[in-house]
Amino acid sequence: MNELLLEARDVSKFFGNKPVLNNINISIGSGKLIGLLGPNGSGKSTLIKLCNGLLQPSGGEIIIAGNPVGVETKKVVSYLPERTYLDSAMSPVDYINYFADFYEDFNAGKAFDMLANLQINPRDKLRTMSKGTKEKVQLVLVMSREAKLYMLDEPIGGVDPAARDYILNTIISNYNPSATVIISTHLITDIEQVLDEVIFIRNGELMLHRTVDDIRMNEGKSVDALFREVFRC
Repeated sequence: MNELLLEARDVSKFFGNKPVLNNINISIGSGKLIGLLGPNGSGKSTLIKLCNGLLQPSGGEIIIAGNPVGVETKKVVSYLPERTYLDSAMSPVDYINYFADFYEDFNAGKAFDMLANLQINPRDKLRTMSKGTKEKVQLVLVMSREAKLYMLDEPIGGVDPAARDYILNTIISNYNPSATVIISTHLITDIEQVLDEVIFIRNGELMLHRTVDDIRMNEGKSVDALFREVFRC
């Protein structure tokens, strides 16, 4: 059953007098891979932060799994921020223990398996790792939760093209099929093949929310081609 998982109702966000999101209305079901797409500065990260309670809307509301954003929704949302927050003095195993204590849905066994597949030593200090490897560790931690909703902000934006497929495969292979994954990015061609739906945002405005199949069938073009047309890239 396609359960309604996330609903944004007339959501707006202003920073001072500057509108960053304007009257956004979105309904998202379960069991989906969704691309949140738009140019840099379009409001994607702001929407994700609102969904995670890191910002408060200036207007409207967001409902996740039947609850307004708050303590209850944090239990079902696994969030990957755009920038790494990991302490370089700690190791992956330190964070696995921390996450296991903090989140009831954290699967430590899955985390160790993913680290092994990525050939990352769980006992190495993060300060000995490259920026890309640290980002992989953070992704492992996020995807090791048995969450209902995964919100990934630019998970492939900071890595080289050779690593992007590997990261996408890590995401696709390690989430509950009944959950939904929202991936924010401006790198359309790298993720189009795995998406069920896309949401286009420009200058804080919702441009469209459609299934990928609908775009290909009714527009006769790829998501990337439609994106370029809508945004005049």
